[in-house]
Order: sequence, then structure tokens, then C-alpha cells
Amino acid sequence: MTSRQPFPKICVALGLPRVETLLEHAKREIENGETFLEFRLDYLDQPEKGLPAIKAFLAAHPEATLLATCRRHHNHGRFEGSVEHELAILNAAIDHGAQAVDVEIETAEVSISKLAALRDRARLIISWHNFETTPNLEVALRRLTRIPADAYKLVTTARKPSDVGRVLAVGKHNPRIPLIILAMGETGFATRVLSPACNGIFTYAAPTSAEGTAAGQVSSRQLRKQYRADRLSRSTKIFCVIADPVGHSLSPVIHNRAFQLRRIDAVYVPMLVTTGQLRDFMKLAGELPIAGFSVTIPHKQKIMRYLDHIDPLARRIGAVNTVWRKAGKWRGTNTDAAAVIKPLEEQLTLARSRVLIAGSGGAARAAACALSDAGASVFITGRNFDRARMLARFAGGEALTREQTLATQFDALVHATPLGTFPHTDECYFEGDIPAGVVFDMVYNPLETVLIRRAREQGKRVIPGMKMFIEQAVAQFELWTGESAPRPAMETAALEALEQKSKSHHTI
Repeated sequence: MTSRQPFPKICVALGLPRVETLLEHAKREIENGETFLEFRLDYLDQPEKGLPAIKAFLAAHPEATLLATCRRHHNHGRFEGSVEHELAILNAAIDHGAQAVDVEIETAEVSISKLAALRDRARLIISWHNFETTPNLEVALRRLTRIPADAYKLVTTARKPSDVGRVLAVGKHNPRIPLIILAMGETGFATRVLSPACNGIFTYAAPTSAEGTAAGQVSSRQLRKQYRADRLSRSTKIFCVIADPVGHSLSPVIHNRAFQLRRIDAVYVPMLVTTGQLRDFMKLAGELPIAGFSVTIPHKQKIMRYLDHIDPLARRIGAVNTVWRKAGKWRGTNTDAAAVIKPLEEQLTLARSRVLIAGSGGAARAAACALSDAGASVFITGRNFDRARMLARFAGGEALTREQTLATQFDALVHATPLGTFPHTDECYFEGDIPAGVVFDMVYNPLETVLIRRAREQGKRVIPGMKMFIEQAVAQFELWTGESAPRPAMETAALEALEQKSKSHHTI
């Protein structure tokens, strides 16, 4: 019988159409320090072509653990053959050195008598997938565990935040069963990071320079370096950002870097929470449990109804961007306000300044409150003049049309609209002269927006959006942890991530 040593914590799934490409990427992963690889033989036009590749690869890299899979088309794989042909290929994969094989439950249930022979020579994983939703998982688990195996893979598709909690709960509640537990899709991403901390024996990653084999996979490098997925435990504190969309957020990059530098056992993950899913997310937050979270578009106002305590400034602003749990109660504040004031105070004396705010949403409201409290004269403009007028009335300021703003001068402009945000980087609120000496753009992706570039060209002093982004994140980190934030490292992490995103965009 084959060795039953524990699997490594991260398996890189390789689904490539040509043997040469498969081996090229497998070698690259080994060079990057990965030792556990899945060869998806069903991705090859003829799976048998992958068998000599297994032997050659393991001969060159005996330290590797190789999992062979040949999923049939009927089970969302690419292999068009019969159950008998699939099992023959997996048997041959073991003959060529594969140390583990994955057999889907549909094949396993009609081939129970043949599985023992597989398991005598390699580790056997029985897998169950639901590509549509997350149904009753105890029923699926009972179905899986009727068949003797070395591990059971339970994979769903997350449609709402609480699906994440339900998938992870299977691992928490069944510590004696060797499980691989994951939820596919962007909503389920957190399971890929957290499953090893919830008794999942390993998680799956995409190769560094190729697409993964399932929705939501990210590279092993990202799982290890950014999220420390292979080193998390049940005592790790969980933080997150809730947004829609959320994939663009740099918050996981900077907060995880800060946690690591301060040696805090915590992880920060992105959570896709669509409009109408806040109640469901709060259910997940209480059960997981989540220690704190960042809030951004479109939830800054609506999150307030789910909190037990909101600080006075956030209540007056009418928006919360930071939530944490204390003594079993959910508390909220707004760190955007202070993040507006600090960079501006480095450029001018606010108590004697005329500040124009472009925008009328949550970010503009936070800026208006903070600037009004600091003694500045506040002016509001925006694409929706009625909303601008309402905000001006609220902040004790004056509403101006875009034409009126061009007829006067201000000490500072705070741009609080989404214009210019990636991927719509060619947009700008002001087409010509910018009517302010200091230009503060809240947009941080790209680093230099059209507005900031034009301001520089016109000889203005500029405050890029990254400045505010880092300030509000620093305040969040210190509130959550009680420790000083490693500000320079957080900024470096954000800049590196933006540069990487830019490179990826140009490659695409």
C-alpha cells in the first residue's frame, strides 16, 4: 500500500492543452518552490499522452507529489471517454508514478469494486462538485464517505456570503474526516484561503503564469506570500473588505503586509457582497467569526443599520467604512474623514481656506464634514446638482454649478467622484483649467489620474489618492490591532500591487 504521508497544504492545478506546455509550467512551479501539483489529464486532447510526461517529470523532480485527474465531460471535465477508460488512464498514471488520483463521485459509485486496487497503489481522493450553488453539504458528505478513500473533496459554488461559512463549517465540524473544502467563484474566494485553517487538508492554486482550472483560483505565490494560507490556524483572526466589485481592492495587499510585519496572527480577505446581501454577510461575520472589516461601495450607508454602536462623526457623515467587534457588539466608524484632513493640512491652513469638493456621495460627505469641522469654507459641485445642493446644506457650505466653479478660485479641490478610476482612466471632471491651488484626487488607481497629471502641468500642488487610501487604512489597522501601523511598508505594498496590476492589464 502507498505511503499515507500528509499532503502539502497547496496543490497547483495544471490544466494545459499540450504536454510540452504542461511540463513547462510544472517545471516553473517546482522552481518557484511548489512540490504538490495536479496534472489534469483530461485537458489534453489525448490523456494518454500525459502518462510518459508524469514519469519523466517525477524522474527529474523526485521531491514532487503528483495528483492525476481525468475528469469526464459528464462531470464538467474534458474527457469524452467512458468510466472504464477513465479508470484505465488513472491506473496507468499510477504505473507511471502518480502518488494520488482524483475520482469524481459519479465514477466512484459505479466502480466501487475497482477503487480498492487504485488505493492499494496510490492515495485516493473522491470528489463531489456542485457547479451551480451550495446545497445541503451534510447530504453530500454522507454520500462521499460511503466509499473508502484517503480524502474527500467537497466543492460548491458560492452565490452569497453565508455559503462561505457553510462550506468552512463542514471542515470545522468534521475534524476526523480528511477533507478538501472549497467554494468556487469570486464570492467563494475566502474558502481558498481559509480552508486549511478549518481542517481542510489542502487548497488549490492556479499556476503562476497560466489560467487555473476553476473560478476563483489564484496563484500559489499569492496564497503563500499575501495570505499565508499554508500557515493559518483556527486561532487566526479574520478581517475582510466588503464591496461590489471587490477584485480591484488593494486593501488585502496592504493589511496582510502590515499583519505580517507586526507578527500578528491575522488574515485579511476580499469578500464580494452584492446589493441586498448585507444581512447575509452579517450572518457569516457572526458565525465565522470575523473580527473586523472595511466597508466600501455600495455599502457604507446601509451597513449602519446592522451595527450596535456608531461613533458620532460617522453617524453625522451618514457613512461607515470601518467595523469591528468589541464585547460581542458590532461598532462602526469612518476613517475617511481624518484621511482627508491630514494630507491637506500638510499643504495649507484649513481654517482660512476655501475648499471645493467635486462629488456628492459618501466620500464627498465625509470630506465635507471633516473640512467643515476644521473651519474651512466648503463649496460643493457635482454632476447631480440637486444632490450637491443637499450636501452643501448639510455641511453648511454652498453648492455651485460646474460653470460657477470655473469663474472663481479655491485654495484646494477635493475630487470625490469615480471619474478617472481604472479602467476608465481617460475621464476627468475638469477638462481645462483646474480652479484650485492644491488638487487632491481621492482616486488611487491609477496612481496618476488625468486630473493629477493636468494639475501638475498647470503648476498646482497635488495630493494623489494613494495618500488618502493609506491614511484611512493606517487608522483601520491601529483601531483593529492597538498597534502602530507600518505606514511605509503598507504604501510600498500598495504601489507594488498597482504596478503588477498595470503589467497584467498591458499583458492582456
